[in-house]
Amino acid sequence: MNEPIIKINDLHTSYGKRKILKGIDLDIYANETLVILGRSGCGKSTLLRHIVGLDKPDSGDIYIKGKNISTADEKQRNILLKKIGMLFQNGALFNSMTVGENVALPLEEHTPQDKSIIQIMTRMKLGLVGLSGFENFMPSQLSGGMKKRAALARAIAMDPDILFCDEPSAGLDPIVAVGIDNLILKLKTAMRMTIVVVTHEMASVFVIADRICLLHEGEIKFLGSIEEMRKSRDPNVVQFLERRPDEESLDPDKYLQALVGEQR
Repeated sequence: MNEPIIKINDLHTSYGKRKILKGIDLDIYANETLVILGRSGCGKSTLLRHIVGLDKPDSGDIYIKGKNISTADEKQRNILLKKIGMLFQNGALFNSMTVGENVALPLEEHTPQDKSIIQIMTRMKLGLVGLSGFENFMPSQLSGGMKKRAALARAIAMDPDILFCDEPSAGLDPIVAVGIDNLILKLKTAMRMTIVVVTHEMASVFVIADRICLLHEGEIKFLGSIEEMRKSRDPNVVQFLERRPDEESLDPDKYLQALVGEQR
């Protein structure tokens, strides 16, 4: 098997006394779509932030293209991050800038291209996400689904090798959400990217995933294909697939701890 494009070894993270990630080992391979699945507070968004270098773990290593991002110096980290795209849950578009200016920003900041070339590249990326002709619109003039598409265009502006998507269909109606799912598939084929998606939307998982990583209380409970997941008898997998509620009563202290962990 080929060497993984992302390799995570024995990753541990705590917020105060609460352990969030408990020894995560995970390999992610080139040109696959890996979905990180789990309930709120399980550590999936924390794991994503560690991979992209937004947070540092308590211990463990994260290798991207063979380079340890946890120990890389600023120059090495910036080189790695230029080939990584990030689609944030809320889109994170700059409201004071047009759609075209939002998409062009990474190119202006990180490439020597002149303005005319950047304009052409911006229009191409907007065309890829189905927003041709929208470069002069403001984010406030777009629907929720269109904002996600514009944010996706910005995320792929630098032709990344790896694309991270945090809850790409969150807050969207089912029809718009499946359009985003299909767009992710299209971009993977067109740009030959590795895509890592954090979500709890099972409908999206069945559309986009090559492999699924199910996190539960900071540990990987399942890693495999959709078909393997459907055959799994692990109680955490079965509960998630069948949408079974927890039987015990809710603990307010545990809830507050999970809420703090999810927001960090």
